[in-house]
Amino acid sequence: MLDEFLTQIVKPVVWLKLALSLLVAYAIYRFGRTLIRLLEPHVNHRLLTGVKWLWLLFVAVCWVAVATHAAYLPSVPLFFDLGQDIFNGLRASAGQFLVIVALSLIGWNLVGALSRRIVPDNDFTRRTVRIQTLKGVVESTLKVLIVIVTLIGALQTLGVNAAGLLAGVSVLGIAVGFGAQSLVKDVFTGFFILLEDQYGVGDVITVNTGQLSGTVEKLNLRITALRALDGTVHIVPNGQINTVSVSSKDWSRVVAAVDVTYNANINQALKVLEAVSNELYNDPEWKPFFLDKPEVQGVTQLAPDGVTIRALFKVQPKSQYAVGREFNRRIKIAMDQALIEIPSPQRALSFGAAPLEIKLVRGDRPPGSASTAPVSPAAPATEMTAHDRQNAPVKPTLTRDPEAGELQS
Repeated sequence: MLDEFLTQIVKPVVWLKLALSLLVAYAIYRFGRTLIRLLEPHVNHRLLTGVKWLWLLFVAVCWVAVATHAAYLPSVPLFFDLGQDIFNGLRASAGQFLVIVALSLIGWNLVGALSRRIVPDNDFTRRTVRIQTLKGVVESTLKVLIVIVTLIGALQTLGVNAAGLLAGVSVLGIAVGFGAQSLVKDVFTGFFILLEDQYGVGDVITVNTGQLSGTVEKLNLRITALRALDGTVHIVPNGQINTVSVSSKDWSRVVAAVDVTYNANINQALKVLEAVSNELYNDPEWKPFFLDKPEVQGVTQLAPDGVTIRALFKVQPKSQYAVGREFNRRIKIAMDQALIEIPSPQRALSFGAAPLEIKLVRGDRPPGSASTAPVSPAAPATEMTAHDRQNAPVKPTLTRDPEAGELQS
């Protein structure tokens, strides 16, 4: 027996047969474990554990028998004959069908396992967006191919002519194509979106310059799924996307604009704007978000309600929201400290031409009435200067702001 084994084991064809038989045995074992898993809610745990071990032992014995037949070791008659019977059974239609289903199950699980192992970096870059997008598309495409190949192979084992069936399906596909032109358009548009890297999973986009805006959560050849700020998911067919505005590609910009009144010293306001911009740029906590030094543009508009001064910050993609919020906090404190007034809505009350009569009545306050404690006057300028401009009590988050005109529930 040992001499026969040493003679056969050096042949490459024997190694190939052993590898294929091991792959088929593993596929059948995984298929059986999947069926056993369906019985878990209905079968006792101990009995289920015994069934799992029996199934493992059965598959192991069958593989040893098939391996004995593949290596052609007739000196072990028990396993050799059993292996021949198993081999003949697998060559039958039922055996081939079982092998095809088991192998497709392995392929399905393998694609899912490999997809889960592809984990993009935490940093938001075009490479991360590309990996996250293509991972889902490739996984779904491979799984569709596995299903198609499995169906064709299974039909062939059952005696159905797959070639004639594919010819009929192609004719049917042409007929259906005339009625599914929108679906074909969706697929072609999705293909070019992926090919040209127009946007991807994680990007913030606005579709058709309209009311649909959000973060891309899912992108495949047919649809784009957007998550709005209020949590609503918008499903947009790719064929209906004409224009896309991407707010997070390569770099972003903060339009740091602030209005001051016409009575304010505009030169001093510009100095305050420049000081706050440089202060935010040089802050160690915020400097990693900046890609370039702040650009103070100066007076950009003489509006009816005030004078608009503006600076521009070139920052990392998707960080413009947090940087903008921190700038708003700091510029408000700085303007208060410099005694520069930011315009606010004013309201005038008119009581007509007749004189207004006001009566002051002094008496005991009835129980349960509101407190008559004096109202403290407005905080003086010295108190405003005590505000800490560089340390925010609440750190701004990176959550995006809603776009102008965005649809919200």
